[in-house]
Amino acid sequence: MSASTTALKDGRVQNRVENYTKFWKKDLKTEQEDDNSARLDKYTEVVNGYYDGATELYEYGWAQSFHFSRFYKGEAFHASLARHEHYLAAQMGLRPGMRVLDVGCGVGGPAREIAQFSDSTIIGLNNNDFQIQRAKKYTKKAGLEDQVSFVKGDFMKLSEQFGENSFDAVYAIEATVHAPTWEGVYGEIFKILKPGGVFGVYEWCMTDDWDPSNPEHKELAHQIELGNGIPEMRPLRVARQALKNVGFEIEHEEDLADRPDPIPWYYPLEGDISKAQTFWDYITVWRMSWSGKIVTHSALRVLELVGLVPKGTHDVGESLKVAADALVAGGQKKLFTPMYLAVSRKPNN
Repeated sequence: MSASTTALKDGRVQNRVENYTKFWKKDLKTEQEDDNSARLDKYTEVVNGYYDGATELYEYGWAQSFHFSRFYKGEAFHASLARHEHYLAAQMGLRPGMRVLDVGCGVGGPAREIAQFSDSTIIGLNNNDFQIQRAKKYTKKAGLEDQVSFVKGDFMKLSEQFGENSFDAVYAIEATVHAPTWEGVYGEIFKILKPGGVFGVYEWCMTDDWDPSNPEHKELAHQIELGNGIPEMRPLRVARQALKNVGFEIEHEEDLADRPDPIPWYYPLEGDISKAQTFWDYITVWRMSWSGKIVTHSALRVLELVGLVPKGTHDVGESLKVAADALVAGGQKKLFTPMYLAVSRKPNN
């Protein structure tokens, strides 16, 4: 029995996927503060509905690491993803013997890569059963079960689940944007870190050039929210201040998307195969081209009709198309970054 068929038999998964897009108005320009508040209040339902429908689409169209990365000229797509993970681990100083938590671990791609790179022991936290099942399967296949494990949990209640001062390090890669507040999730991470422990994050933010009073800017943020299961997009300065507010000392911070790279981080989403760096990358980039989208979304419609994927998966796929266009526009206009890097430490005293 396929994972999709198993998921389909779970009525809760079916309902979450089918209801996902109901958290947003069809015309995003008519969004009101009440709509935003409802998403924040039900962030768990929003995120689970999104990832129940989007996980296999991510794996098909992207990789087992659900994040962006910078590109060097000639660098393969998967090599770039791994280097992005290595860079975070290196900046954090992860090393053998450390107990590390991956907050919002997806299907465990970064956890497996960072475990092998740093030789640390990693626990992946996820609130989505479907992703945890897949993470465990891939980790067993990689022979990393003794080094990488996964647990279900809410990142807004970390101290209840793990207890205070229980980890040497914590990282989050494009995950904590799903939290209803950054102070809430960062505060929980602060509690579970041992004194002197390190927290590294690649955060999704609107840049400080983004103006919420500008209707076009506001609609762009809403499109990113809808297409990525995010209750509320917030500017970078809010993330920085949230880290300080909960007690972290920021040791290094940088918006990596602001580097003058000749190949932009969003190039795979553009669907421009002329920018593909290797032969195999053409396939990944083609899936985001106009013809690739037609093939993928037509196939999704058929799979949904015959019951091989949960009802609503096609709609989630359509929201991903909205997201791709919005992310590219946000990147081109420097209004959005998926890689605000902050490495922070919990004081020893």
